Amino acid sequence: MMAHAAVTRSRRQYSILIVDEEPLTLRTLGRALDGEGYEILLASTGQEALAMLAEYKPDLALVNVVLPGISGIDVLREARSITPSTIVIMMSAYHSVDAAVEAMKRGAYDYILKPFDAADMIRCVERAAETLALRVRVQDTVDWAKGEYDFGRIATQSLPMQEVLEMARRAAESDHTTVLIQGESGTGKEVLAKAIHYNSARAHAPLISINCAALPDTLLESELFGYEPGAFTDARRRKEGLIEKASHGTLFLDEIGNTSPSLQAKLLRVLEEGSFLRLGGTKAIQVDVRIIAATNTVLKDAVAKGEFREDLYYRLNVLPLVLPPLRERREDILALDMMARFNQELKKKFIGFTPAAAELLQSYSWPGNIRELRNVIERAMILSRDNEIGEDNLPEEVRDFHPTHNVEEFSGVDPSPNGDRLVTLRELEEHYIEHVLQATGQNKTHAAKVLGIHPTSLLRRLKKTQGNGSRPEEPSSARASFSKAAPVFNDPRD
Repeated sequence: MMAHAAVTRSRRQYSILIVDEEPLTLRTLGRALDGEGYEILLASTGQEALAMLAEYKPDLALVNVVLPGISGIDVLREARSITPSTIVIMMSAYHSVDAAVEAMKRGAYDYILKPFDAADMIRCVERAAETLALRVRVQDTVDWAKGEYDFGRIATQSLPMQEVLEMARRAAESDHTTVLIQGESGTGKEVLAKAIHYNSARAHAPLISINCAALPDTLLESELFGYEPGAFTDARRRKEGLIEKASHGTLFLDEIGNTSPSLQAKLLRVLEEGSFLRLGGTKAIQVDVRIIAATNTVLKDAVAKGEFREDLYYRLNVLPLVLPPLRERREDILALDMMARFNQELKKKFIGFTPAAAELLQSYSWPGNIRELRNVIERAMILSRDNEIGEDNLPEEVRDFHPTHNVEEFSGVDPSPNGDRLVTLRELEEHYIEHVLQATGQNKTHAAKVLGIHPTSLLRRLKKTQGNGSRPEEPSSARASFSKAAPVFNDPRD
């Protein structure tokens, strides 16, 4: 019987190849599934089926076990290499457990015995179609994540940061290597972990994340390793742990330094042997999973204090990545890609920062790192009525911040005005502000520049100490958009 394809496509756009030597079966199934809106392909031999698999790459295939020439099991085996995405359902008029087991081992989605009711077959096909739809959604998610966490979107002008990114790219290429990411809170450790995963060969497998500091030890252990029924009071049924769910993918262990010694020993076994036991279990479970760990503490110091296992530290520290804090890469503070992202989200048209705002942003210490910078930029863009961020749009802690200076650098100013006692920091500040104002002829703009703060910040301090309510004029200077600044992480997380 010659193979042919139906010309009418449904809105679902799923194609089904039906392979059977009986013309009646082909006609009956073809009409039933065509009526459900599928595109139908028909073949009566194994050779025809393989040719159509190669040419049309159908979404599903219904294949009879017994065929002239090439058997249905052989068609199933060849389909795995010709078109791996095709879902295959096997059909047979003979009840053979061995044949069914063989079919499932070779990747069949289901195994149906003849004679079958057309409605039962349609329901089986519908379940397979739902699996196809899920695959499409998963693929869309992976494609989005690959774009969102592409290394090309993590540009930086900081040389230390560029070196970290180059090492991370190499880590992504070696998809079995364990990675330890260290850095302060808010520097983007989770973002870097996602970039490594989605740029590796494991991108289509799960990325499972868990914060080890967010759960108590007993709960964390059951979440990671799962448990068998009866392992503890409330364990009524078997639970698969996160390590199993991350099989063939990546497990991201955030704040690994907060784990208990007993849990550290079990994690060491996973890294060394690729196996573990569920809670209450006796059978070792093999798993292929890559572990990326992160911490905002110095694990080497924790090892020296006896708070972290030395052997686990060395197993995790195969490829260490240390993210520098934002204060050590100030060239990235005025980056505009974050502003561009918020322009899109907030439907704004910001072009940059005023010189006064730029000076304040670059002078601030950023204890919250990229996360804090992101919050400050978003808040400023929401509050500002202009198309650039000004100093008045910045939070008070940024406006009032000024670097700490060494007293000996105050050009001969006596840190103790009375000469015979130590003074408070507030008295020292007041004294030094008065000294600078006298030295600059009460020119508040010049004095603010010497002090390293903005004139409005100086005015605020004078109001508190002298009750002076006058507002100095801001220095006239051209606006700046800083359009050549390099971008930093778009979506920083710990």
